[in-house]
Amino acid sequence: LFCLKMGSHDGEVEELPPPPPVPPDVVPIKADDVVPLEVVPPDVVPPDVVPIKADDVVGESPPNKPVKPKRVPMVRPGIGRKGQQILLYSNHFKVSVKSTEDFFFHYHVNLKYEDDRPVDGKGIGRKVIDKLQQTYHSELSNKDFAYDGEKSLFTIGALPQKNNEFTVVMEDTSTGKTAANGNGSPGGNDSPGGGDRKRVRRSYQPKTFKVELIFAAKIPMNAIGQVIRGEESENSLEALRVLDIILRQHSAKQGCLLVRQSFFHNNPSNFVDLGGGVMGCRGFHSSFRGTQSGLSLNIDVSTTMIVKPGPLIDFLIFNQKVDHPSRIDWQKAKRAIKNLRIKTTPANQEFKIVGLSEWTCKEQTFPLKQRNGSNGDCDTVEITVYDYFMKKGIELRYSGDFPCINVGKPKRPTYFPVELCTLVPLQRYTKALSTLQRSSLVEKSRQKPQERMTVLNDALQHSNYDSDPMLRACGISVASKFTQIEGRVLQAPKLKAGNGEDIIPRSGRWNFTNKRMFQTCSVDKWAAVNFSARCDVRSLIRDLIRNASAKGIQMDQPFEVFEESPSMRRAPVSRRVDDMFEQIKSKLPGAPKFLLCLLPERKNCPWKRKCLAEFGIVTQCLAPARVNDPYLLNLLMKINAKLGGLNSLLQIEASPAIPHVSKVPTIILGMDVSHGHPGQSDRPSIAAVVSSRQWPLISKYRASVHTQSPRLEMMSSLFKPRGTEDDGLIRESLIDFYTSSGKRKPDHVIIFRDGVSESQFTQVINIELDQIIEVLHLFCLSLHICLVCHQLLYSPLPGKSPDCTSV
Repeated sequence: LFCLKMGSHDGEVEELPPPPPVPPDVVPIKADDVVPLEVVPPDVVPPDVVPIKADDVVGESPPNKPVKPKRVPMVRPGIGRKGQQILLYSNHFKVSVKSTEDFFFHYHVNLKYEDDRPVDGKGIGRKVIDKLQQTYHSELSNKDFAYDGEKSLFTIGALPQKNNEFTVVMEDTSTGKTAANGNGSPGGNDSPGGGDRKRVRRSYQPKTFKVELIFAAKIPMNAIGQVIRGEESENSLEALRVLDIILRQHSAKQGCLLVRQSFFHNNPSNFVDLGGGVMGCRGFHSSFRGTQSGLSLNIDVSTTMIVKPGPLIDFLIFNQKVDHPSRIDWQKAKRAIKNLRIKTTPANQEFKIVGLSEWTCKEQTFPLKQRNGSNGDCDTVEITVYDYFMKKGIELRYSGDFPCINVGKPKRPTYFPVELCTLVPLQRYTKALSTLQRSSLVEKSRQKPQERMTVLNDALQHSNYDSDPMLRACGISVASKFTQIEGRVLQAPKLKAGNGEDIIPRSGRWNFTNKRMFQTCSVDKWAAVNFSARCDVRSLIRDLIRNASAKGIQMDQPFEVFEESPSMRRAPVSRRVDDMFEQIKSKLPGAPKFLLCLLPERKNCPWKRKCLAEFGIVTQCLAPARVNDPYLLNLLMKINAKLGGLNSLLQIEASPAIPHVSKVPTIILGMDVSHGHPGQSDRPSIAAVVSSRQWPLISKYRASVHTQSPRLEMMSSLFKPRGTEDDGLIRESLIDFYTSSGKRKPDHVIIFRDGVSESQFTQVINIELDQIIEVLHLFCLSLHICLVCHQLLYSPLPGKSPDCTSV
């Protein structure tokens, strides 16, 4: 029996009357004993009703479903002792933090226009939030913001208002431009350009934004202290994320180009020309890291590709490798310049390119409104873009015969002659680089260790993080000198070659000259194909067979050398590949085991995909510019490995005496995800796993690949159940290890995961590791995971290096 209390209409609590007395022949039952009613779902769900699962009910969770604790990275149990000790500088700067009991308050940012349309333009968010902070500074108790430019905003302490909805008005000076505007007037009124300033009427049209800050979570700032003590938790990782957002915001206010945690200044001394209108831009990566010795600021050099700033016509000439504007392919140009930002003369206004005009500047017309007399009436006349600008006194030297640049909207185009357009600096180039551009980028980005450390030290000084109000409010102070640590110089591993010979490294290199390979393959049933490469193919094959014999590889004469038909040289690449395969099918008695492919230049082509994916034929491509014996040796090492041979072993592997690995069956896995080139957002990502085989060897590997959603970094196919079967990558690797290692299951699994940032490592050990455990629970006893870190550098102290320049 129980009593309910309910609220009356006037706000007072009204008590229900007591229940009636229980008859003597009735036995009361408790509520727990009541048999629950069976809820029968309807046969047909109405079309306007979306069914939800019981787990989806807000505020409720299944009583039998415990919340799974999140994994966090472990503290390293100890350090090694082998090797010669050496003092090193690392690219970390010690960070000290004052103790505080405050909280970071996380708010979700909802940006809308006045008509409730969501704001989706990049870059506008920071301007709106900056204006909000200026306008409502006193109402917000003078609080500083840390804004990520998208949906997350952080403050130290809560905002004073419960209802955080604001109206922000921003002046828009994008009207009054000397442009040929398809809406009937140049920029909204008949404004002259450049010279006649007295007649210019700048029409300021303010834009109104609605900003809503919705409370999402709060993060204790003392979690940063956990990192200082060498501990990590979910709160500490979130706190470090807030600090990294502060770094991004600080660099954004300095006018940097932001690429995740990498920042690039508009400094011509940081630019290197890669050709084709593309430049490499040197910058630096900066982020807070938790280490066993506490919190530190990690700074590393970084490079991105940008469009070469300057006249737009120059970019198109460089990009298409032509010597005159008249030779520009404007269909290619339209794809190359879309979404780039330009400044126009003489108005000096900035726009984003949306396309090109259908006609040339002398032929493209638009309706122009002109005043008729003194009564204020307007007449509309058709005028060409060329004539419009000439009447404004703006001389056009060569634009008349080329399309105009369209910077307007689909129904309201705005045209500028191409010679009045200049590309603004720091615009990322997101298309694929050519082979020559990639080589040039690598060559020109190379720096010596001391030069690199000098650049990083200068980057810290110029960033001036100590002046940032949010970092000061967090009690963050960054040391001005590199962190000095103790390191160890390990003895370089020796290799075991064929005939029991040892290969001892010298100056960091292993020389295979006059050495035979440890385990060789036989190359038979093979052919060569030549895609119009300018070389003596017969002579190259003769030298290749001679070098193969010297290395212990049995290489037969090719069954045939297929030369490409001269008529196919200008055909599309896919047609050339298909035609070559038709030749192979018609002349060979069966599928070859191996194909040697000669290409005219180092360039990606569909040949490898055709051979491997469609026919399962091993292939080796080369672009024979300078062929000599060392070049052919490198080529033979690749061929030998692809056909099942083994070029060398670690000497410690041949003993076998590798700690942990050689004692019990151990499989080593390497995992990575490859994405399409920038700008290819529709290309699926490739998840790959390589796994060791033939234990106790660790130098033999197999590879497995699966496709997954574009730009998805977490591997989704490690465990892939299909009914009662698993079709995932880990199962393939384990089965291969079992069959190649004398039917032994691995007792240990060591995983190297590449390609993830520090912030994503927690996702790896909570998402990917769950998939791996699903497969491993029947196979292995223990699991070790190693994170490959790319932003960590070491440089020996001057005068303290034991015969080395960098470690």
